[in-house]
Amino acid sequence: MEASSNPGRLVRGPGDAAGGRHPARPAVTGRRTPFSGPGPLLFARYAYPPNALGLCGADQPRTLLEYGQERACDPGLAELARTFEGAWPYLTLIAECNGLADPLDSRVVSAYWVGNELLWRVPPVSLASHVADRFHGTIGRAEKWVFDVIAAGAVPHHCFHVFAVYPWIGLLRTGTVDEPLRILDRCRTAPAVVVERNGALVTVRTRPLRWHDGRLSLAESTLRTVRWQEAGLAFIDPPQAGDIMVLHWDFVCDRVTPRQAWTLLRITERLLRAVNGAGVAAAALG
Repeated sequence: MEASSNPGRLVRGPGDAAGGRHPARPAVTGRRTPFSGPGPLLFARYAYPPNALGLCGADQPRTLLEYGQERACDPGLAELARTFEGAWPYLTLIAECNGLADPLDSRVVSAYWVGNELLWRVPPVSLASHVADRFHGTIGRAEKWVFDVIAAGAVPHHCFHVFAVYPWIGLLRTGTVDEPLRILDRCRTAPAVVVERNGALVTVRTRPLRWHDGRLSLAESTLRTVRWQEAGLAFIDPPQAGDIMVLHWDFVCDRVTPRQAWTLLRITERLLRAVNGAGVAAAALG
């Protein structure tokens, strides 16, 4: 078992120029080297957890894990990535708006799941057009609300799809809270700091979502137990106390730098402000 007597904390920081609060960078330094391999392998890391639950993509969770374990990348993995109908169109959008030919360019994949400067180069009108073309007639009355979220500052990050396109926030507003909140929290990508490892499990410190007074926000950090390994296979080397990770559906997908973790928190809070303030700034798209 790996443990820390002084585990890192994810804390809030000073406000940004727009008046919202951005989280401070985690007060730890990851000692391991973050992933820097091919984009398809990075995509596999984040796509595996929902695939293992049967939520998206071709039914190939073992295949994704084996690619990750072997650090192998071939055309078959890229073809498998294209079966993820939730994520793939966003990768295509980000790549096109940044003049990149390959949606599986590692910079594009990292932008969608974690966040980087490529997101800021996607104009709001392009994201709105993407939503209109892709979801028209399928999300009903929520379509206008999604446009309002975009006008309020959304970017084509995975958390945008979770918070704005999926119906869970609508259910929260009807008074059904526990299960929608759990799904929103697990479906998003979230940074976490490792406290200890025990076999295939790790205890991490992370900030869960909170629903209060009709608003979705990040709560104070808490401990949570998640998996980093399945049937002896994993995408990362054994986690150690103080390592900074990204979680997706209670699985450790990736080891990241403090700046990457801060960026993910920053984008998450930006998107939370957008969904909470949707309807206020719709005219901005004009």
